[in-house]
Amino acid sequence: MNIRHHANLIAVALCALTSISCRATSTTDSLPDTDSLAFAACVWEVDEHPGFTVKRLQVSDNSLFGSNQQLTLIVIPPDSKRRLAFAIADSTRDTILTTSEIALRTDALAAINGSYFDMTLYNPICYLRIDGREMGINTPGKEDTVNRKYYQYASIRLRNGHPRLFIPDSNRMSERSRPDSNIMTAGPMLLWHGERVPQRDDRTFVTNRHNRTALGITDDGTVILLTADGRFRNIAEGFTLTELESVMKWLGCRDAINLDGGGSTTMFVRGRPNGGLLTHPSDNNRFDYKGERPVSNAILVL
Repeated sequence: MNIRHHANLIAVALCALTSISCRATSTTDSLPDTDSLAFAACVWEVDEHPGFTVKRLQVSDNSLFGSNQQLTLIVIPPDSKRRLAFAIADSTRDTILTTSEIALRTDALAAINGSYFDMTLYNPICYLRIDGREMGINTPGKEDTVNRKYYQYASIRLRNGHPRLFIPDSNRMSERSRPDSNIMTAGPMLLWHGERVPQRDDRTFVTNRHNRTALGITDDGTVILLTADGRFRNIAEGFTLTELESVMKWLGCRDAINLDGGGSTTMFVRGRPNGGLLTHPSDNNRFDYKGERPVSNAILVL
């Protein structure tokens, strides 16, 4: 693997880029323009792999949204031979495995955690179809059994391993009418056709900072898989969904979807130290690589 360090300023619109530290002027009540400039001035650590690039950023001076952050990207250019795939921990849907275990079992080169799941029953709680087989549906709310929940309003479809996003209609079973063999629903949508998607302000899931996982696509078809560590005060605080929207837009994404986050947030790359983990999963409440949460499903890089 070839590691190089970039010190150039990165144009905000082209921030598909890289980090060891970030040193830019900021204020405690950080303004959007200040944050975008701080992000554009960041220096990333870049590690090339066949068909994709890993980029890591550590912000340790509270210059991004008035907080310290640790981000990791997998960037797949449009001419890459790498493809995405969905995977489930177990076809019976009664077992969960860590993202790294799913990746190793499927010989994936890399992986991130996927969509939401029931942590007691282990089944997906958002629509999931893999190679034509329905593996999960959008579970109903307590009072409304017809319409989908807030976090079920964004979907990924794969065609020949290439992701495209779409916004399903409100009927929670509408994905069944689509012809695609591979569909994963999650949400909410963060960016749609270059525009920020308004987020609810009455959910702590949205307004509080958490570990985050997201997938974005740029105008030229570059795929960006993002993880943000979180729940570690003064080290890696995580993002609100509005902050995550901003980061995905600064990375140049046209469309972007929020995936399962919190303790589920994980990025794995085969052959890397620490068992391939590039994130610091938070389930053990320690900033190390030993707190990986078992999950129901994952997104693979093949």
